[in-house]
Amino acid sequence: MKILIPVDNPVFEGNVSVSFARAPYFLVYNTDSKDKLFITNTAADSQGGAGIKAGQLVIDAGVNILLTPRIGENAAQVINAAGIKIYKTLNESIEKSLNAYLKNELSELNDVHPGFHGHH
Repeated sequence: MKILIPVDNPVFEGNVSVSFARAPYFLVYNTDSKDKLFITNTAADSQGGAGIKAGQLVIDAGVNILLTPRIGENAAQVINAAGIKIYKTLNESIEKSLNAYLKNELSELNDVHPGFHGHH
């Protein structure tokens, strides 16, 4: 299974980004091989539509699960339509968030916000 997490820096010891669509990087973690791949979030600097573009990056990464503290409705719609489950992280650490998910300690993210259309 592959899990995607928005992160501030391309290091596993780092923190989960507070923003999904505007996160500088995405970590793709393979639970089977333990491989870690960092992807630059090309949507982060978009003037508009960052959520939809970031959502498409998630789909293109071929992941099954997204772990994020929050997400906008446009991104959530794109990701949900692809059958990818979204879970809410509880803390800032990438490793703690991953471990919490693997122990079934995270709940699905249902409190989707309207997004920050045109705002950084």
